[in-house]
Amino acid sequence: MSVTRLVMGMIDNNVYIVDDGEGCFIVDPTCDPDTIMEAVGDRKVNAIVLTHGHWDHVGAAHALREATGAEVICSAIEEPYINGEKSFDEYTRCDPCSIDRTVADGDVLEIGDVQLKVIATPGHTPGGICLYTAPTKDRPGYPVVFSGDTLFAGTHGRVDFEEGNIDDMRESLVKLSYLPPETVVMPGHNGLTAIARELGWLKICRL
Repeated sequence: MSVTRLVMGMIDNNVYIVDDGEGCFIVDPTCDPDTIMEAVGDRKVNAIVLTHGHWDHVGAAHALREATGAEVICSAIEEPYINGEKSFDEYTRCDPCSIDRTVADGDVLEIGDVQLKVIATPGHTPGGICLYTAPTKDRPGYPVVFSGDTLFAGTHGRVDFEEGNIDDMRESLVKLSYLPPETVVMPGHNGLTAIARELGWLKICRL
C-alpha cells in the first residue's frame, strides 16, 4: 500500500493520503487543505475518512469536501460532533462538515481497490473507529490499521476528556490486540509502530 504521511498542525497530527488504485483517499485531515491538496497532486480524492470528531482530526474536512467533491465518512455516533449538532466543548475549533456516509463496527468500506474493515474503538471518544486493511494478491505487503487516537506507540489515546471512557478504551485495545502481529499501526499522532511491538502491554488489557 502506498501511503503518504503528513505531520501537520499545532499538535503534530498525522494525515494519511492513501493510493487506492483509482485515485486516493484521505484519513483525518487536520488542517491546511492547501498543503494536503499539494501532496495529493493530480489524483482524484475519492473519500475523506474520519476516525473521530475532535477538531485536530477533522479541521480540513469541510474545505476538502468542497474542493474535491469527495464523500466524507465517519461513524454514526461521531456524525453530530462533526456536522456541528453537538460539541466536544473546547475541542471543537473548526468548520462543521456534512457527512455523506456513516459506518458501524464490522462494515467494510470499498474505496477504489482498497477494502477497509471498520473496527469500532470507543474510549477516546464515544464513536471512534479504526480502519484495517489486509494485503491482497494485487496489493501485497503488510496489513495496516489506521488507529486514530486509540493506539499509539507504547500507549493509548487519552480518556480524560468529558466523552472519554477508560473501560471502553480497554475493550477497544483488546480488539486491536487480536490483529495480526505484523500489522503496521498508523496512529493519529507520533511515529508508526506494529501490533507485535505493542502486544506485550496490549495483552494486559485482556486480563
